[in-house]
Formats: sequence, structure tokens, C-alpha cells
Amino acid sequence: MITGTDRAVTKEKYALLNDIVAFLTSCLIVLLYYLYLGWRTRRTPDSSVRVLNARIRKQWVEMVMGSGKMDILAIQTIRNSVIAANFMATTAVLLIIGTLNISEKIGQWALAWQPVLIDAAIPGMTWQIKLGILLLVFVVAFHFFSMAIRYFNHVGYMINLPCKLPEDSALYHKTCNSLNKAGKYYSFGTRTFFFSMPIILWFFGPYFLVLATIGLTIGLAILDKTPS
Repeated sequence: MITGTDRAVTKEKYALLNDIVAFLTSCLIVLLYYLYLGWRTRRTPDSSVRVLNARIRKQWVEMVMGSGKMDILAIQTIRNSVIAANFMATTAVLLIIGTLNISEKIGQWALAWQPVLIDAAIPGMTWQIKLGILLLVFVVAFHFFSMAIRYFNHVGYMINLPCKLPEDSALYHKTCNSLNKAGKYYSFGTRTFFFSMPIILWFFGPYFLVLATIGLTIGLAILDKTPS
């Protein structure tokens, strides 16, 4: 005879299995997208906005360092980039603190919402795992934005050094590489923020995680394509 306790345990195991499958499915969707993006970029580099941005940064560095008369422009541009990265890093810290402050309420909300949205119970520790993943996402975003600030600061010193091409090509390439690294870290941090949205919706149920990941992937596909 199946008791109420047995039904509850079975229901919790089913809900946990749904969460695991949904998380692995979402990871697979993201992995397949980035594998496709890498393949497309290698095949047709001009189709990737990342390649276009890297090329534009190199042209900007060449213009500033080659002319020797654009110190104010360089300082203002780098300063704006540092301010933007600093704002995003600060936002990540505030999100970490805010998430920790409402962690207990998140568990209560998860227990209250999910049975209403889908007919499944939540294992007691599942919401804590989701909360830990969400915090990890914000920590990774903070790391990326902090690294972007670091490289933007390096560029601020290097780009004002006198440079004559091709004699000082090593300095030029090092400045370009540092600026592109800063831009890459800033892009990684922004994308990490994007990936926090499916994790947040995951608290409503595993199906929302998969749907949000599919929607996010479609949005990234649009952003990663070079504007026509």
C-alpha cells in the first residue's frame, strides 16, 4: 500500500529529476550554440560582431598612437570604458549582497510558487542549489568586469606612449591585445548577466529554465551577427 509519505518522496524525486534534466538541457543548448558560433566565425570571420569589434579597436589604437595628437580623445574614451565596467562590477556586487539578504525568502517563494505553476513538489535543498548557482553567476560577472577595468587601465598608460609604426610595432600590438582583452572581458561579464535570467526563472520551475535559455540563445544569435 502506497502511503502519503511515499507519494511525497516520489513527487520530490520526480521534481529533482526534472530540475537536473532541465539544467543539463540548458547547458547543452548553450554549448551547441557556442560551438556553432565558433565554427561560423572560423568559416566566415566577417559574420561575427566580435571579430568586427576587435578590428575596430585595432584601427582606433593605430589612429590614436599614429597621430600623436589625440591624447584627450584617448583618455576620455578609456575613462568612459572604465566607468562603464566599474558600474557593472558594482552592480554585480549589489546583486550578490541582495541575493544573500533575501535568500531565505527565495526559498519560501520557491515553495509557494512552483506547486501553483506545475504539479510538482520541491526537494528541500533544491532551491539552495539554484541560489548557489545564481550567486556563482554574479561572482563570475564581477570577476570579468574587474578584469576589464584592469586591462582598460593598462591601455590608458600604453596608448599615450610615443609610437612610430612599424618601428614600435611591439608596443602597438601589445596595446591592441590589451584593449581587445578588456573588451572581451567586458563582453563576457555582460553575457554572464544575461545568463542569470534563466537561472532566476528556474526558481519558477524547470520548464521556465529551458524556455528562457532558448529565448536567450536566440537573442545572442542576433547580437553575435554582424549588422548588415
